[in-house]
Parts: sequence; C-alpha cells; structure tokens
Amino acid sequence: MKRLMVGAAAAILMLLNSGAANAGLGGFFGYSSCATESCNECGDFAAAKVGCGTQYRTVRDVVWDQQQYTCMQTVYDQCTETVPVSCTRNVYETHYRDQCYTVCKPIYKTEYQCVQHQVCKPVITTCWKTVSCNVRKPVYNTCYRDVCYTVCKPVYKTCYRQVCYNVCKPCYKTCYRDVCCTQYRTETKTCYRDVCYTVMKPVTTNRTVDVQSGRWETYTKSVPGPMVEKCVPDPCNPCCMKKICCPGPCQTICCKRWVPCTVQKQICCTTMVPEVCHRKVPYTTCCQIPYTITKKVPYTTCSFTTETRTKQIPYTTCSTIKQQCTKKVPYTTCTWENTCVTKRIPYTKCHMETRCVTKRIPRTTCHMVQQTCTKRIPYTTCRQVCETKMVTKTKCVPRQVPVCKTRCVPRVVCRQVPVCGDSCGDSCGSAVCNPSCVAPAQVAPGCSAPAGCN
Repeated sequence: MKRLMVGAAAAILMLLNSGAANAGLGGFFGYSSCATESCNECGDFAAAKVGCGTQYRTVRDVVWDQQQYTCMQTVYDQCTETVPVSCTRNVYETHYRDQCYTVCKPIYKTEYQCVQHQVCKPVITTCWKTVSCNVRKPVYNTCYRDVCYTVCKPVYKTCYRQVCYNVCKPCYKTCYRDVCCTQYRTETKTCYRDVCYTVMKPVTTNRTVDVQSGRWETYTKSVPGPMVEKCVPDPCNPCCMKKICCPGPCQTICCKRWVPCTVQKQICCTTMVPEVCHRKVPYTTCCQIPYTITKKVPYTTCSFTTETRTKQIPYTTCSTIKQQCTKKVPYTTCTWENTCVTKRIPYTKCHMETRCVTKRIPRTTCHMVQQTCTKRIPYTTCRQVCETKMVTKTKCVPRQVPVCKTRCVPRVVCRQVPVCGDSCGDSCGSAVCNPSCVAPAQVAPGCSAPAGCN
C-alpha cells in the first residue's frame, strides 16, 4: 500500500514538471498552451512518457484591415439676398426770374470821301528785228565693205552604251499579333442632396412721411425808372444849358417769392422678408470600370530581293569643221555744207504814262444809344425725397455633407507554432521548431504594424 502511494506521488510530480515546462510564457501553473492530446486519459501513469513528441503553442498575430466609414462634414454655401434700404436724397430744382437793366450801345457810321491824284505808270513794249548769218553744217554718209573671216563650227553626235546594274527590290508582308489592352467604361449614378435657399417675400405696409412743399406769394416793390436826359443850367456859364442823365420816376412792379411748408402724406412701403426653402438638387457621380479586350495589331516585315537590270547610257562626241564666211562692215564719211540762216531777235522798249486816279477814303463816326434789356437770373431750391434702394448681401449657409473615409482596424489571428521540448532531443533539430521559419504578420496596404508584432 505504501509503495503504491509513492508511485502515484512520483507520477503527479512528473506531470506537474511537464506542465510547467510546456506552459512557456503562460506561468508555472498555466496549461492553456498544452496540446489537446495531452488531456486524454493515459491509462498507466508509469508507462507514460512525459514531454515526448512535438508540442504546440498558440500565437496571436495582429492583422490590419481597411474599413470604409461615413462621417458628416460641414460645407458652407454662399447665398445672395436682396435687402431694401430706405434713404433720403436731395432734389435740386432751378428756377428763373426776369430782371431789367439799361445798357449804352455804340452805333458806328462809315462815310467815304473822294480824293484825286496823278500817278506815273511804266508801259513796256516788245519789238522784233531780223538778223542773217552763215552756218557751216556737217553731212554724214554711211557706206559698207565686204570682209571675209573663218569660223570653226562644232558638230555633236550622241551615242549609247549598255550598262548592267543590280537593284534590291523590297518585299513587304503584313502580319498580325494579338494584343491585350485595358479599356474603361463610365458608369453614371444620380444622387440627390437637400439644398436650402432663401427667397425674398414682399410685405406691404403704409406709413406717414413729411413732404417738403410750398406756395408762391406775390408782393410789390418800387424800382427806379430808366435814365432820362434833362436840360439844366451850366453852373460855370448860367447862360448856357447842358444835358445830364438822371433816373426817371419810380415804378411799382409785382414779384413772386416761394414760401416753403411741410405736408404729411401716406406712402406705401414694400419690404422684402427672407424665407428659407428646401429643394432636392440632383448630382451625378461617375466611376471608371476597367475591362480587357483583345485586338489584332498589324505589323509589316520587309525582305529584299536582288535583281539585275540593263540600261542605255548616252554619251556625246564632238568634232570641229572650218567654214568660210563673209560679212559687211559699215563705215561713215563726213562732208561740210555752208547755209545762210535768218532769225528774229526780240528786244524791249519802256516809256512812262501819267494817269489821274480817284480813290475813296473811309471815315467812321460813333454815337451812343441807350437800350433796356431783360435777363433771366437763375436760383435753386432744394427738397428731400424718400426712396428705397435694394442692397445685395452675401452670407454663408452651412450644410452637412456625408463623406466616405477609410481607416485601418486591427484584427487578431491565432495560429499554432511548434515549440521544442527539453526532454526530446530528436524534435529540436527539425526545421519545424526553428522560430525563424515563422511567417510574418500580414499588414494591409496603407497601415503600419504595431511595435513588437514580429
């Protein structure tokens, strides 16, 4: 009985040591990395071979996957609205009034006086006289004589000889080969988004405003009369009378003046009130889908064939023949002849003639005449007018737009890795237990693996 208890304790101790060795990083009492076959019933503990065979442990690898997600992004749209603004502007009006004034206008008069005087005028006369003289004139005569000379005349003759030459004649052949090429077709998709816009709604109201108005009033005033001439005794010589200018009797005239006043009037005002509306705006998205087609592409091959041909080449021979010719050579003879020539020579005579000339001498006299004129004098009045102007304003309206983005999400992948045992020397030398043969973790494109994930 005592021997049986000692054997069972030894078996339990060996099992504990085997579990601690195979646990690895799992701790002294960790059995999570043990193989499934080690949990089966062994039957006889004494006959079991502890730690023999290839052991495996679970390794967790982190794999990064790309994931599409949608988030909302704020986009600002510029909207334009028209706002009415009330303002006041000044309106200037120009009026005219008549004013009389007196001016002295000069009147000029021109008189002519006849005066006679004598002048001497030259008179020129052209006369002719006849003159005779002897002139010696040369007479030229052209004669010809015969002259003999020798000419060497070339005679050309064209001959032909045969020449053989080789010609390389190209032979073209068209062949075809299959070429794969990628083409794209466009697929269009129509989507809709909600767009806010503002419309201006007119609202009509009545209000009382002050309007500048007025009336014309007529009043009278006295003005001096026009200037008149009077005869009064001369202070220096009482026996003589002299004329002086003095204002005439006063006259009463009627004038108008503007009297302003303020009048209240009812005016109708229209105000534009903004109102926000919604509408669905379609937009189109396009994507390119590739597809592969096969087409035949022609290409040309060229080979040369040698061919012998014959052609006639011309050449020219030249021989000289002497020939006797005769030509006429001209020469000139000269003789002199005496001729009597008569010609008319002009000459000029001048004598003075006396004439009586009458001319008119102008003389100008001036006297002043009074004249009454009327001129229009402008004056300006001002009044204020209320008006409404439409002012355009721009504002930004925010809206939410869905945006598709990509992010990397980690995922844990478990795999079994063989582990070398201490009690089995045969399995440690195999390539299965070599840690350097473990495949690295797969990382998605565009994502970086975490530190220490080897």
